[in-house]
Amino acid sequence: MQPTLLILAAGMASRYGSMKQIQSFGPSGETIMDYSIYDAIRAGFGKVVFVIREDFAEDFKAIFEPKLKGKIATDYVYQLKDAFLPKDVTIPAERTKPWGTAHAVLSAKDAIKEPFAVINADDFYGRDSFEKAAAFLLNECNDRTYSIIGYELAKTLSDNGTVSRGVCEVDENSNLISIKERTKIYREGDKIVYEEDDVKHEVPFDSSVSMNFWCFPPTMFAITENLFQKFVRENYTNIKAEFFIPLLGDDFVQNQQGTIRVIPTSSQWFGVTYKEDAPIVKASVDKLVADGEYPELLWG
Repeated sequence: MQPTLLILAAGMASRYGSMKQIQSFGPSGETIMDYSIYDAIRAGFGKVVFVIREDFAEDFKAIFEPKLKGKIATDYVYQLKDAFLPKDVTIPAERTKPWGTAHAVLSAKDAIKEPFAVINADDFYGRDSFEKAAAFLLNECNDRTYSIIGYELAKTLSDNGTVSRGVCEVDENSNLISIKERTKIYREGDKIVYEEDDVKHEVPFDSSVSMNFWCFPPTMFAITENLFQKFVRENYTNIKAEFFIPLLGDDFVQNQQGTIRVIPTSSQWFGVTYKEDAPIVKASVDKLVADGEYPELLWG
C-alpha cells in the first residue's frame, strides 16, 4: 500500500500577511507545495490530502486539481474550530482560530487509512527527506513506531524574525527522548536562543528540530483525538491555546506507547515565515532548478 502525504495548508498566515501557501516561487509559477508533491510522487507516495480552510476550498482546488490530475490521487479536508471537541465543554466566543497543527492532522481522520506523512504547506523539505519518509512508512512504520525527519536547528532560522520549532532531545539510537515546541527562536550574536515568559534560554546550534515532517500509522488518529479532548478540557478558557503535533509526540514517548525515530536528512530546508523570506526562497528554488534537481516546468 502506497503511503499518503497530508499537507497542512489551513494556516491563516498571520505573520506573513497573505496566503503564502499559493504564492509562486518556481520559474513556471510553482508554489512550495508543488515541489513537495513532486518529491512525494517520485518517492512513491500514492495520495495527497490537503487540510484547508472551507471558505478557500474552491479557489484552492481550482489551482491544484488541473495540474495534479492523473499524477496523484487527491482529497481535501477542513480544519473546523468546533470539530472533535468534548460535548460537555463550551468554548469562549472570543476564540476565532482552530486548535493548531495536531488538531489539523485530526481533521484527516476519515480520509486516511494507510501510513502517512505530515508536512507544512509553506516549508521546502527537499527530495532526500521524502525518500527517507517513504522508506520508513513502507518498511518500518507501525502502531508503536513513528518518526520525524530531523533538521539541524541552525539551518532552519529566519534572518527576519523569530521562528517556532519543535526542539528534539535524541538518544544514542536516534530515538526521541522528548520534544518541546519553542515558539520564539532566533540568533543572538553567536548563540541561538528561545524566549519563554520573557526569559531567554540558549539552544545548541546542532540541535535536531522537527519542521513538522512526521510519519504516522493511521492508528494515531484515535490516540490524537483522546489527547486533544484532554487538552481542551485543560485549556478551553485560553483562547490562544494550540494543540501542536510535538505535544502528541512527547506524550507518545513519555507514556511509553512506543518510539519515535528521528531520521536525519541531508536536505536543505527553507521556508517563508515573513514576507522578507520570499526572495531568499525564490533564489534557492532557482538554484535547484539550474542545478537540474527539478525541471523548469514542474508539471509539464
